[in-house]
Amino acid sequence: MICIALIGILGVMYCPFCHHPDSRVVDTRTSEDGTVIRRRRECPECKRRFSTSETASLTVVKRSGVSEPFSRQKIIAGVGKACQGRPVTNDQLAILAQKVEEQIRASGQSQIDAYEVGMAILEPLRELDQIAYLRFSSVYANFDSLDDFAAEIDRLRNLSK
Repeated sequence: MICIALIGILGVMYCPFCHHPDSRVVDTRTSEDGTVIRRRRECPECKRRFSTSETASLTVVKRSGVSEPFSRQKIIAGVGKACQGRPVTNDQLAILAQKVEEQIRASGQSQIDAYEVGMAILEPLRELDQIAYLRFSSVYANFDSLDDFAAEIDRLRNLSK
C-alpha cells in the first residue's frame, strides 16, 4: 500500500494510519532521473508500513512577484518558439531543458527569478542553434536596436572561429 504521510506544523511526519509522530526508514530508493527519493517507512506504534516520496522543490518567481513551480515544459515551449522553422528536434529541446534545470539546481537555490532561468537558457541554446539563440536573447538581453543585434552577431562569429 502506498500512502502519503501527513506532515505536521513543525515538520514532523505522522503515520497515516495511527498518526504516531515517528517512523523508521526501512528502504530508500531513488528514481532513474534522480529527482525523487522513495522511502519505505514503518510506524513503531502500529507496525504498519507506508511509502513517502521526496522531491527538492524549485520555485520560479515571475516579474509580477507570483511564484510557481519550475517547469521543463515551459522552457521547451518558450525555446520552441525561438526554434520555429529551425532544424531543432523535440528531443534536443528536452535535453536543453534538462541541462537548464541541472544548472539551476546546482546553484543550490530553492527559489530563482524567471529572468535568471532565461539567462540560464542562453548558453545551451547558443550551442544548439545560433539563430534561435539570437531570437531568444533579443528578448532576454533586451536588445534595443539593430546595433545590439550586430554586436551579438559579431560576438557569435568570434566564438565560432
